[in-house]
Amino acid sequence: MLRHKDTTILSELNDFFTSSEKAMEPIFGILRSLIFSDKKFGFSQANNQKFSNHSKIAFLLLFPFFEIKTTWHYADSALYRFLSCGKDIFYRLMNDSSIDWRSLAYSINIQLIRKVKKNSDLNNSNPSCLIVDDTDLPKTGRCIEMIGRIFSHVTYTSIIGFKGLFMGYHDGKSFFCLDFSLHGEKGKNQNKPYGLTAAQAKMRYSKKRDKDSKGRERTNDYFLSKIDSMIKMIRLAISKGIRFDYLLVDSWFTCFELVKFIVSRRIKCHFIGLIKMGKTRYDAFDKSLTSKEIVDLLRRKRMTKRSKLLGYYYAETIVIFKGIEVKLFFCKCSKKGNWNGMMTTNTELTFEQAYKIYSTRWTIEVFFKESKQHLGLGKCQAQDFDAQIAATTLCMLQYNLLSVVKRFSD
Repeated sequence: MLRHKDTTILSELNDFFTSSEKAMEPIFGILRSLIFSDKKFGFSQANNQKFSNHSKIAFLLLFPFFEIKTTWHYADSALYRFLSCGKDIFYRLMNDSSIDWRSLAYSINIQLIRKVKKNSDLNNSNPSCLIVDDTDLPKTGRCIEMIGRIFSHVTYTSIIGFKGLFMGYHDGKSFFCLDFSLHGEKGKNQNKPYGLTAAQAKMRYSKKRDKDSKGRERTNDYFLSKIDSMIKMIRLAISKGIRFDYLLVDSWFTCFELVKFIVSRRIKCHFIGLIKMGKTRYDAFDKSLTSKEIVDLLRRKRMTKRSKLLGYYYAETIVIFKGIEVKLFFCKCSKKGNWNGMMTTNTELTFEQAYKIYSTRWTIEVFFKESKQHLGLGKCQAQDFDAQIAATTLCMLQYNLLSVVKRFSD
């Protein structure tokens, strides 16, 4: 098991990295119960295959629980005695551009979610939410396929790596990461697209893929805007049977395209997201006003209140956002503090209800923190972009397995 590390965020998973007796038995039980078809997900069916793809996937999922950092360390691990094979077997699997890692992840995740629902309290009144956010995935290798420079909003510096856009599902108690896409940032400097000189870009690994392959589909996602990629992922989640009450995003993603997409869904879901106190205009009080102008007007009309439950000063009003009726909340923690804005398409929500629902978004931040610290999210240094997709998918599934174990142990 991984060694315990101190963290400022309360870990949902630490108990399972310090007590093998408590963790491994239910993990093995869950893995044994999973069902998937090799043919459906593009796995090769060579007659001379010594080991099934199901076994290889299962063992890859177990790597972090046996302190196996990469496939390179597999031969020295305790797992090797159960599946005695070379590391190349795993390399070939992860570099295969025909494998549909996205469908594989959904197949396993839906089984996990159904397993949780079957064994959970049916009286759970908490709303279910889709949560989308991005995170930095720094890399050290400059020859990685499609690598480039990204701007980190954590360190406020330019770093080598990918931006990972992740979408998760929260059922009211547990978080499950469903989907993701890896992106680059082209930047405004035409002489150095993606922050690389022509010589640096030429050094990167490249690979030819069939135009209809799943690997080509994931490389195409790299060039999509994050909003387009997010909408694509949400649409796929709905088609896979995922039902949610709210989509939660931060101010970087709140935009008209996303709000319009959510209100047009037939599953009757809503949007909650922070807004920037910028130049975006809303129709309110028979005028076209910015968020700052609206909150100033509410303050002059003495429409601000204080929530004793949350300790916030707040104001709220219903406005029209490019033809869509939405409710805006403005809040601050002290009289001299700065106002922050939040938008929802559910105009019946109170401030305290909206705040409580939106606070669920923190679970994706916990996912980022825990997965990077314990499961190696973003640590893969393989040059092949298909291997980057495979490694990120496996990390996502490992976290979800632990979420189920944690849920059943509570």
